[in-house]
Amino acid sequence: MKTNEKQLVIQSVAGRIHHPTLSGSGHWVGYDGYGRICVGTGGITYNFKIGDYCMDIAGDHVEPGVSIKNANDKENLALHTFACIGNTAKVISGDAKGKIGYVTGKHGGVDHTMIYFDDETLDLLCVDDRIQIKAVGQGLKLQDYPNIFLMNIDPSFLKKMNIQQHDGYLEVPVVTKIPAFLMGSGLGSTTMMNGDYDIMTQDKVANHTHGIDQLRFGDLVLIEDHDTKNGPHYKKGAVSIGVIAHSNSFTSGHGPGVTIIMSATQEEIKPLIDPNANIANYLFK
Repeated sequence: MKTNEKQLVIQSVAGRIHHPTLSGSGHWVGYDGYGRICVGTGGITYNFKIGDYCMDIAGDHVEPGVSIKNANDKENLALHTFACIGNTAKVISGDAKGKIGYVTGKHGGVDHTMIYFDDETLDLLCVDDRIQIKAVGQGLKLQDYPNIFLMNIDPSFLKKMNIQQHDGYLEVPVVTKIPAFLMGSGLGSTTMMNGDYDIMTQDKVANHTHGIDQLRFGDLVLIEDHDTKNGPHYKKGAVSIGVIAHSNSFTSGHGPGVTIIMSATQEEIKPLIDPNANIANYLFK
């Protein structure tokens, strides 16, 4: 695919591994009316990573791998916006200094950027260790498909995704298609270039019908009838492609989060259903 890759700025952004947080008593009241104290966002998650099942976990909005953030809001907004899926990340302090990982997603609200590291590196890392990302990808364009809007994707990673080119449209591998009416928390955001928005999972029949109950961290999904070029909203005939960034949730209107990577019309982007459409299968090519 021909892109404007040579015109993109490559710039360092960095953050610290963010300690998990709780508010108040720690209770989250679920859609079923029950209160739960759940393992949630932040920190280092050792036993769930991209490629692992993200639905039936004893936690809420769990983030795979390592979650980083900056205490300064403006600095964190830059980190959260400029970091893109597939960017390389380097540990720059602590016992794991020099180890390399990859950005896998972004989580709005808590404004975390998530990074994959191998198990050996995870065991060396500590909360507050600093990680620097070689950020590139925002502003990426496809020269032969000018109406397809890209965001949050490293240009080198885009080339690994087994996207098929056709006359006037791209065929993009996804594990499933998500109907517009199932998209929830995050609607109303002014941009999808930082953060994500959630698939609502409170209806078990819908979860089974649309394959949501089988989702994994890192899965690519297509959202039907949603335009996300300038913030997510319903638009008949639009489609958006994204990556599952965090786990399911007990909270009304929430569920696995989707970090968007492209949006256009259904004539310009068509899904190729592939159960192996997960960034873990492309990242290490």
